[in-house]
Amino acid sequence: MAEIRVFAGGLTMMRAAAEYVVSVAEAAMSTRGHFSIALSGGATPKALYELLATDEFTRYIDWSFVRVFWGDERCVAPDHYDSNYRMAKDTLLEYVRIPVGNIYRIRGEYDPQTAADEYEKSLRSYFLRGTRPLSERQPRFDLVLLGIGEDGHTASLFPGTEALNEEVRWVSANYVEQLDTWRVTLTPSALNAAANVLFLVTGAKKAE
Repeated sequence: MAEIRVFAGGLTMMRAAAEYVVSVAEAAMSTRGHFSIALSGGATPKALYELLATDEFTRYIDWSFVRVFWGDERCVAPDHYDSNYRMAKDTLLEYVRIPVGNIYRIRGEYDPQTAADEYEKSLRSYFLRGTRPLSERQPRFDLVLLGIGEDGHTASLFPGTEALNEEVRWVSANYVEQLDTWRVTLTPSALNAAANVLFLVTGAKKAE
């Protein structure tokens, strides 16, 4: 069931978000021995990552059992200023003990469709391993972090774009006409399959 929580300040919200991430991670690890999370880009998640990287929170998560994914990526190199991967690396991943093999980044430096195909292949390899029932053969992340833009977009699912109507693929190369750019994004069905989704929303214009 969806729950909406409103906070008076950004720091209070981030602490609550960090505590929620820890609680989901602990539950997943105690049940299955690992925790899968899809990260988001943007200024709001950045503050959360910086908090999760502090000693106060790193002591609660054994990052060697964490698998890190992304909900979307800009079509840029991994060291580009606009890269969602770079932002997460610079604010969180460099400060925790996570094996390189546990990081599943979107290859934003590739052609958009190739990047989408490669990422979907990685997701299917991870989530369809073993003998899981057919009903569970979907990218069931333990937690997906998302934001909401002033135009209502989340991940890189912008209003009016083709990826919104994708029902088969888990990952789409999505052309965003209003920005004249390509993005690689998880599809609605992939996001909806997650066990938990946390939206981080700040700003007066989004309050309603």
